[in-house]
Amino acid sequence: MKLSNNFSLSELTKSQTAERKGIDNTPSAEHQENLKLLCESVLQPIRDHFSRVVSVSSGYRSPELCVAIGSSTKSQHASGCAADFEIFGVSNKELADYINEHLDYDQLILEYWKESDPNSGWVHCSYSKNHNRKQYLKAFKVDGSTKYEPMV
Repeated sequence: MKLSNNFSLSELTKSQTAERKGIDNTPSAEHQENLKLLCESVLQPIRDHFSRVVSVSSGYRSPELCVAIGSSTKSQHASGCAADFEIFGVSNKELADYINEHLDYDQLILEYWKESDPNSGWVHCSYSKNHNRKQYLKAFKVDGSTKYEPMV
């Protein structure tokens, strides 16, 4: 099933952990609609702007998959509203800044990016059909724990 011109449902639900552990990672019809909105509103415009493949490392996660990877079942991934991704050859900071400046989104997190390594980390972005907060954060580790702070 195509979610947008360049994105498919299988791409946004693929999980090596789910495959390895035999976890059903099939989204409901509502979650599929959320994934479609995410693709149409965020991922496809990014693909169109950069004219490069957007590599999705994580999209929809069923509650069982969330538990298996140590994520929260309240994560926006569990409702089909979020994806983690990058574009090889484009700095993740440049990618996140583009999203912040040009697209509507709910939450945008520049995850574990280091200025000394422009290709480090990845971008997490969510989209909500009801209300987008345009919350732009960066995630980093402090003493083994993930911390978040607003991007300035």
